[in-house]
Amino acid sequence: MAVSRVEAVDNSFVQGVEAAEEADLSAGRLRAEDPIGPRTRLTASRAVALFEAQVASRHLDFEARRLKGKGRSFYTIGSSGHEGNVVVGDLLRLDDPVFLHYRSGALFLRRAWRGAAHGIPSTPLWDVLLGLVASSEDPISGGRHKVFGSRPLWIPPQTSTIASHLPKSMGAAFAIERGRHLGLELKVPEDAIVGCSFGDASLGHGVAQGALGACEWASRQNLPLPILFVCEDNGLGISVRTPRGWIEGNVRRRHGFTYLQADGTSLVESYDVVSRAIEICRENRRPVFCHLKTVRLLAHAGSDVELEYRDREEIEADEARDPVLATAVLLLQRGVLSKSEILDLYESMRTRIRALSDEVVTRPRLQTAKEVMDPIAPQRTEKVERELHRTRALLESGGGEEKPRHMAVAINRVLAEHMELYPEMLLFGEDVARKGGVYHLTTGLQKRFGSGRVFNTLLDETSILGLAIGCAHLGFLPVPEIQYLAYYHNAQDQIRGEAASLSFFSRHQFTNPMVVRVASFAYQKGFGGHFHNDNSIAALTDVPGLILAVPARGEDAVGMMRTLLATARSQGRVGMFLEPIALYMKKDLHEERDGGWLDRYPDPEVAVPLGEPRLYREGRGEDLSIVTYGNGVWMGLRVARKLAEEGVGVRLLDLRWLAPLPVRAIIQEAERTGRVLVVDECRRTGGPGERIACLLLEGLSSQAFRFARVTGEDSYIPLGPAAHAVLPSEAEIDQAARVLLEEGV
Repeated sequence: MAVSRVEAVDNSFVQGVEAAEEADLSAGRLRAEDPIGPRTRLTASRAVALFEAQVASRHLDFEARRLKGKGRSFYTIGSSGHEGNVVVGDLLRLDDPVFLHYRSGALFLRRAWRGAAHGIPSTPLWDVLLGLVASSEDPISGGRHKVFGSRPLWIPPQTSTIASHLPKSMGAAFAIERGRHLGLELKVPEDAIVGCSFGDASLGHGVAQGALGACEWASRQNLPLPILFVCEDNGLGISVRTPRGWIEGNVRRRHGFTYLQADGTSLVESYDVVSRAIEICRENRRPVFCHLKTVRLLAHAGSDVELEYRDREEIEADEARDPVLATAVLLLQRGVLSKSEILDLYESMRTRIRALSDEVVTRPRLQTAKEVMDPIAPQRTEKVERELHRTRALLESGGGEEKPRHMAVAINRVLAEHMELYPEMLLFGEDVARKGGVYHLTTGLQKRFGSGRVFNTLLDETSILGLAIGCAHLGFLPVPEIQYLAYYHNAQDQIRGEAASLSFFSRHQFTNPMVVRVASFAYQKGFGGHFHNDNSIAALTDVPGLILAVPARGEDAVGMMRTLLATARSQGRVGMFLEPIALYMKKDLHEERDGGWLDRYPDPEVAVPLGEPRLYREGRGEDLSIVTYGNGVWMGLRVARKLAEEGVGVRLLDLRWLAPLPVRAIIQEAERTGRVLVVDECRRTGGPGERIACLLLEGLSSQAFRFARVTGEDSYIPLGPAAHAVLPSEAEIDQAARVLLEEGV
């Protein structure tokens, strides 16, 4: 059982104030506008306002523990000891986007109260309490998680992030300057900066190191990045100690960085150092790392038994450095407030929060799955149609007389088409600029649209996706490229935990409109091994709300990309465009030089609706349905032609969309033919074929039908010809089809 230090910290504050020496007020009190001390810009009135936010944050932590003890609260990670971050909430402008650490409570409260003073409706005490009890009335997450966040205050919600917000913070800073360079009007002023707070333990995470490395990489190229990193360093990651000097040593010598350090328990020192940090960042447009040395009070969370890994003397030593008490003593000794005024403020805040708490526990919570899932991925087809209608009028005719071309050319052209339509669209990734990508799909686009919109990144998928998220926050329409599907797995949490989840945790108030292009799947004649022939998409199919598009041929690639971009732009959706590498340059289908896999570029009105499959028919009968996608379409059609020549009627359903999956169309195929063969080039375990099998069993539980799967093996893909041993083949598809045809229904 956890040993609570709430009472000890609470009593220590009161006793510390009572024992402190009061200032001699015979000469009168400081005026509101007077500096609270020599050589500081912090005034008396502002110090009182900051103290109030510190006290409020502390009592919210106390209340979270009290409610947890009554079974009314579900979150007890607090900000106690970190209240020095209140100065960041005071000094950043309200139009500076800020991504918050979960211990930045005082920062959030101060920013919110400043916002209220500027006409931004805000009730931060009530809002935080709603989050603690998981009420559906929580204005940012709707009871889905306790987060600090606000759309009008430019605070995107963060859950229990361990540095995963640093890459998108870097991306947002990049976007501010790129928007100014391109002459675009973004969602924030061109002199805005980005704030990003995090803990010292987070700096050890590879994601944090990647983000800082990306900032340094940009600085080496003189790319402006106006970002303020605020490291709230309490010396502990739950029970793991941060080595002395590690934070400073890790950051101080980074190229292009300004490193500043302050005692986070001292309000005056924190205020002056953070003031300087913000001025440097805003003026120089370069990364500034502000290292606030804090303490951690009340342990990591309510369930944490701190005495198991820390001595009582060490805990009490930290409690003696309580920043809220330090501010109270400062106000007392400078003659700003008396002891009775300080204690009255402290106790009145306790009473105020307790009264709100007694009411907040009566507020409703989420009850149904529909309520919980409502903001995951709103599908408003009318908005997409309006956007497609608008863009059709701007596109020139596709020109039906044009020579048929393969899919790589079609993708290059549809990207260029939309770069013309959307001045806010960016293309970036490894090698996409002058080289035009490994497979030349972006050839010529940098020359045509400039290096401001088509550019290379460093070789780090986390930074690429973080850059996309940050740019999307600020109003860009990013189209990042991940060079191979296997490389996506290095950075998948940027999609799973950040981009795709943002709508869920903000009730669709924040979104990340983007389309991520990924060179995908296998069948490259053994080239490259598993890193270049990856056939695992399970980590994508289980991300709620993520759109997954798999074009098999050029005309579909164009129609699907048009829909994806329109959906991203009109609804803020996140889409993945999985491009089968082996079909990029495919020309023929049944015979050499038949041109059966070439398409003319579609006319402007052609767009493929989300979740709409494509049906191919071979033969007049309806004997067998093949359900597949990607490379399975090309192989399946070859098998279907052979069977048709033998008098077997085959229907082949190209799913095209793996999310949203065309469920009704799949069931209808089983109903029509009674025989379904799923060709799934992914692995047998975790591949789309498993889900299709479940859908058929659920949808046709009362009907008789035959079902079979041809899938990849549960294996990595080896180098050379052995790759074909673990992938579906035409021969396997043919054999499985014949077995199904021989069996009765």
